Amino acid sequence: MSTPHLPKPAQPVLSILSSRWELFWPGLLQDLGKRLGRADVVSDPFAFTETSYYDEELGTPIQRRILAFEELVPPEALPGMKLFTNELEGRHLDASGNRIFNLDPGLLQLERLVLATGKEFTHRIYLRSGIWAEVTLIFQKGGWRALPWTYPDYAGTLVQAILSRIRDRYKDKLKSAQPGAALT
Repeated sequence: MSTPHLPKPAQPVLSILSSRWELFWPGLLQDLGKRLGRADVVSDPFAFTETSYYDEELGTPIQRRILAFEELVPPEALPGMKLFTNELEGRHLDASGNRIFNLDPGLLQLERLVLATGKEFTHRIYLRSGIWAEVTLIFQKGGWRALPWTYPDYAGTLVQAILSRIRDRYKDKLKSAQPGAALT
């Protein structure tokens, strides 16, 4: 018989895609901070070239940043993160009603990266409020492993290198956490 237990807190992460950074950056970072706290990792922008899926809506050339936030959160915080980022996207539409950025929140744990989505699919688990969770990458034998549904950009070495850096910081945060500390 398995014995239920609470999971360790998770590391909030966020991917931002846009071709029009000058319209919202760094103001978006401040808006994110109001809900997610201070970002302690903010990658430099880098090219997003693995798919043209977002080109029509976001314009080109699209660049990505990956962020991680200082405070760890309980895994059940993921749906709230996605609902918040959806709201931010909706507040920053262009004159045609298109988003000027795409926000993909997720939670990094030692064993996995889980992303939140509003799109149902066979491999996604429903959480609440129209939000599903997808295990996008797993960490095994010292490295990230893609799954059959992993997006090509997350399967790439650049994104995985940034996630590994975040994972190392996350391990340090877990080590320094006080035993019995509240999960917030």
